[in-house]
Amino acid sequence: MINSRSIVHMDLDTFFVSCERLLDSRLNGKPILIGGTGDRGVVASCSYEARTYGVHSAMPMRMAKQLCPEAIVLRGNTGVYTKFSENVTNVIKESVPLYEKTSIDEFYIDLTGMDKFFGCQKLASELRQRIIKETGLPISFGLSLNKTVSKIATGEAKPNNQIHIIKGNEKPFLAPLSVKKIPMVGNVTYKALCDLGVKRIKTVQDMPMELMHKVLGKNGLSIWKKANGIDNSPVVQYHERKSISTERTFGQDTTNVIKLKGLVIAMAENLAFQLRRGNKLTACVTFKIRYSDFQTYTQQQRIPYSAMDHNIIPIVLGLFKKLYNRRLLVRLIGVKFSHLVEGGHQVNLFEDNEMHLNLAQAMDEMRERYGDRIVMSAAGIEAKTISRWNPFNGEPPPLLANRHQ
Repeated sequence: MINSRSIVHMDLDTFFVSCERLLDSRLNGKPILIGGTGDRGVVASCSYEARTYGVHSAMPMRMAKQLCPEAIVLRGNTGVYTKFSENVTNVIKESVPLYEKTSIDEFYIDLTGMDKFFGCQKLASELRQRIIKETGLPISFGLSLNKTVSKIATGEAKPNNQIHIIKGNEKPFLAPLSVKKIPMVGNVTYKALCDLGVKRIKTVQDMPMELMHKVLGKNGLSIWKKANGIDNSPVVQYHERKSISTERTFGQDTTNVIKLKGLVIAMAENLAFQLRRGNKLTACVTFKIRYSDFQTYTQQQRIPYSAMDHNIIPIVLGLFKKLYNRRLLVRLIGVKFSHLVEGGHQVNLFEDNEMHLNLAQAMDEMRERYGDRIVMSAAGIEAKTISRWNPFNGEPPPLLANRHQ
C-alpha cells in the first residue's frame, strides 16, 4: 500500500566544497566560495563557515566576498565533481533495488518492503556509512513514507546526519518549520504566503484546503498537500541518457547560408533548453551536414560541461563553418549533444555571469509556459525572415542581428 512506503532522500553536504576538501585538506574548516570568479560571477556553492556570514548559493560573487572577505574563492572543476558523483551513484546502484538521481548530489531511494528483511532505517544508515567510507564525502538523509517529508527531513538532518520520521509523525514534524522548507515554495510564493500571515507550516495545515486553492490556485493545493505530509509521487528508476539530437531535412535543397546558420542556432538553442529542463550538461557537441549528392559529413568537439546557449552556440557555428561548402546544395543539417551528465543549472554557475543566468532563466520560463518555440535569438528568427525576402521587389532586406556572427 502507498501509505506504508519507505522513501529515503540522500543529499551530499556542500558537495562541491567537500570535493575540494578531499583534494586539499588545507581547506578544512575555512570559509570557501566556489563559482564564477569575475566581477559578474555567482556563487555555485559555499561552505558552512561562509554561510554564517550570510552567503548562499546563486548570490553574486562580489556580494559574497563583501560579506566574507577572508573566504577562499575557487573556480571549481565540473569534471572532478562529476567523477565524485559517479562514485556515489555506483555505491547506491550496488546497494538498493530502486533509486532516482535528481541532480549531481541528490538521490531518492525506495526501500518499501525491505523492512521485512533488514529494517529500512538500518539499511539506509549502513548505506550512508558505506558512502562516507568509500568516497570520503559527507552525506545526510531523511527517511519517511514519501519524497516530500524525506527531503525536508534531510534538510533538518544536515550537516552529515540522518533523521527518520516514523509513520504518523509527519504533520507534527513539519508543523513548526518555515513554509519556505516546503519544496516548490520559492521567494515569490513565500512572499505571497507571508502577506497572508502564513510563515509556519502549521498555519497551512490548519487552513482549509479550499482556501489555499482559492488564494494560490493549483500551486496552493500542492503546497497544502505537502504541508500535511501528503505526497504519492513515485521514485522513478534512474537511467542515464547519453545524448540528445535534432535534424532538419529541407523540402528543397538550399545554399542560403543565412537560413542555414539561423536554423543551426535555433536547433542548438532548443537542445540547450532541453538540457536545462532535464538537469543535464553536455561535454561533446556534434554537427552533421548532408549535401544534395547524399555525401554526409560530421564533426564533433569536446567542451567543458555546459547547458548554456552562449557557451554552446559558438561551438556549433564553428563546426558548421568547417563543414559547409558554399558550392553544394544542402539537403540536411543536424546537431547532437552527447556525453551527458547530471548536474543541472548549479554547475553552470562556475562559468556564467548574472546576465547570462537571468537571460536563460527568463527565456526558459517563457518556453515552459508557452512552448519551446515561443522565444529564440534574433539570429534564429532572421533565418525565417531572410528565406522569405525577395531581392527583386524593391524592398530592403531585413536588419541582421550580429549576436552570433
